[in-house]
Amino acid sequence: MSISASQQIISRVGGVSRSVEGRRGQPVVGQTPARPPTSREVRAARRASATISFMEAIVAKPRGFCAGVERAIKVVELALEKFGAPVYVRKEIVHNTHVVARLRAAGAVFVNDLDEVPIGAITVLSAHGSPPAVYSRAAARDLQVIDATCPLVTKVHAEVKRYVKRGYRIIFIGHAGHDEVEGTMGQAPECTTLVETTADVARLQLASDQPGVILTQTTLSQDDTAGIVQALQSRFPWLELPPSDDICYATQNRQNAVKQMLAERDIDLLLVVGSQNSSNSKRLTEVAIARGIDSHLIDGPEQIDPAWIQSRRRIGVTSGASAPEDVVQSVLSYLRGRGAGAIDEIPAPDENVVFGLPPFARLTRGGEPL
Repeated sequence: MSISASQQIISRVGGVSRSVEGRRGQPVVGQTPARPPTSREVRAARRASATISFMEAIVAKPRGFCAGVERAIKVVELALEKFGAPVYVRKEIVHNTHVVARLRAAGAVFVNDLDEVPIGAITVLSAHGSPPAVYSRAAARDLQVIDATCPLVTKVHAEVKRYVKRGYRIIFIGHAGHDEVEGTMGQAPECTTLVETTADVARLQLASDQPGVILTQTTLSQDDTAGIVQALQSRFPWLELPPSDDICYATQNRQNAVKQMLAERDIDLLLVVGSQNSSNSKRLTEVAIARGIDSHLIDGPEQIDPAWIQSRRRIGVTSGASAPEDVVQSVLSYLRGRGAGAIDEIPAPDENVVFGLPPFARLTRGGEPL
């Protein structure tokens, strides 16, 4: 189909007449045909008319903050309100540059090592969890600790301890160097083996006379872990799985929302709002890429390459579990300014998950309540 023909069909789709240049430069008003275009004609016109913009943004739901992230941010905010600045935070409270910058501006001081924290200072442990050695070091420095570990990560830590007590070998699927992995591996390092890929499974040696269990990092993709779990159980059929999945509800819900978007809305680009060190955000891009759709992880609209959105018909937008909603809205504003004629959010139920705060009232210094 020619561009001219596609323009005529697109005019009918919009329900308006278009003016085109006559041979002598005079506008000729085109008449709107009485017959509406068929769906096949519309699709053909859109494919052929690469120079005509029909950009639409489809927004995933659920997206953004999960209950564990909201809880961790609230912990730091309340600590600053109750005790005043500075409040020290070991590691990034959550993996998002905007959240960290905002809390730093409010008086939080982020450190990589507890030796950087003054003796006796108020110290928050991040949502990703910490190994036992961190708690021991905090006690040795008389730090007043508020533990913001996500309850779902705490659940995995409890599983490690429970299975190790029963004599099990822990096979932990995760990404080396991630804060959550270091915290979980640290619960029982002598009994835990990290597996990142199916290639690791091929090299793995396990004693058949020792029971074993497969646990996973909470922020992974089920698409990633399924193949590794299958390979593990194929080589070592005696390995068990925990009674409930370790991948957190928010991680899975956001991945499912992307899959729904890909299946139902025919997007040709996915923008994921999140920071580069956010594991669950990276997994969202991988879900799209594995299905043949271009995807980019961005911290905000300033990181969007204009070339990415050229000639795109339908752009999907979502965000990782630690990305603020106002940053998502700034990305949508950017797309509106570049020609997005419609913003459509996929309907979905609200998550309505809330985690209680840690007990601030139990903090003591020298035996006296703070």
